[in-house]
Amino acid sequence: MDKLDQQETFPLADMLVWDNHGCMPLRPRDESFLPQLWRYKQSGVDVASINVGFDAVPWENTVQMAAQLRRWLKQHGDRYIQVESVADIHRARAEHKLGVIFDIEGACSLNGLLPMVELYYDLGVRWMLIAYNLNNDVGGGCKDDDQGLTPFGRDVICEMERVGMGVCCSHTGLKTALEVMEMAAKPVIFSHSNPRALKDHRRNITDQAIRACAATGGVVGINGIGDFLGDNDNSTGTFVRHIDYVAQLVGTDHVGIGIDYVFDMAEMEEYLRANSNFFPAADNYAQEQKIVAPEQMPEAAELLQKMGYGDEDLRKIMGGNHLRVAEQVWR
Repeated sequence: MDKLDQQETFPLADMLVWDNHGCMPLRPRDESFLPQLWRYKQSGVDVASINVGFDAVPWENTVQMAAQLRRWLKQHGDRYIQVESVADIHRARAEHKLGVIFDIEGACSLNGLLPMVELYYDLGVRWMLIAYNLNNDVGGGCKDDDQGLTPFGRDVICEMERVGMGVCCSHTGLKTALEVMEMAAKPVIFSHSNPRALKDHRRNITDQAIRACAATGGVVGINGIGDFLGDNDNSTGTFVRHIDYVAQLVGTDHVGIGIDYVFDMAEMEEYLRANSNFFPAADNYAQEQKIVAPEQMPEAAELLQKMGYGDEDLRKIMGGNHLRVAEQVWR
């Protein structure tokens, strides 16, 4: 690695930094964007979770994406480690590599089959959403008439906990999310969601949901999408304000990072146009969406320090809380 690649930015250099959600293009035969993953490490991030599918794409595409990413990460083992255990996280940091986790946004990728949960776990998926904005056969979405967790959904939660896959309620309706947290035996997360008290958007979550998440021992990862932070506002100050809100509401043990950075904005804009049911016009998504970038993580940590957050709390927020949940949930 060259000097730039080895450089880490104060105050991140002596702590684990974990971004719990980012979006690479979901095109299994296109590897052109994958080298951009290294931006995370250059920004001081040690672990990044990347989606391999979501409810608006065929389930087969999710399997293909996981296969492609597994192969690519192995081919570039000088820089990357596919994270499948907590030990892999510590190894990635010790070897100055980026640890990469897989996630799935919505349970449609199961194709209605419970055994698919363990298959995805074996492929490297370490957390999965219940639903992506709309209802599915597991539970309700945040932009639909949420009828709650289905009987199949209850079986899915039990199976996820059995195999060691984290349960995530981002993009999920409030009724379903609360029912998930009521039945969960392990911590439940909001991998990339923001407090609705600061920005009234259907994708954001209520104080009730945040408290329920914390009661399971879970973590709310703060999202960097401009429309969820404010009026298409991706400033570091606004991002940190959302972190602070959750920390003040439920404590620093229950807030983390999940910036939802999109590496191919053209693909995201195409999804918005082609899937108006998942992204209703009533939600007024900005034409040119601004998103907090990995490069803003050092500034976020510095702002939190200036706000009075000490080293122990900063370590929790920037990655320690995600690590604790992994230790409790993963097999």
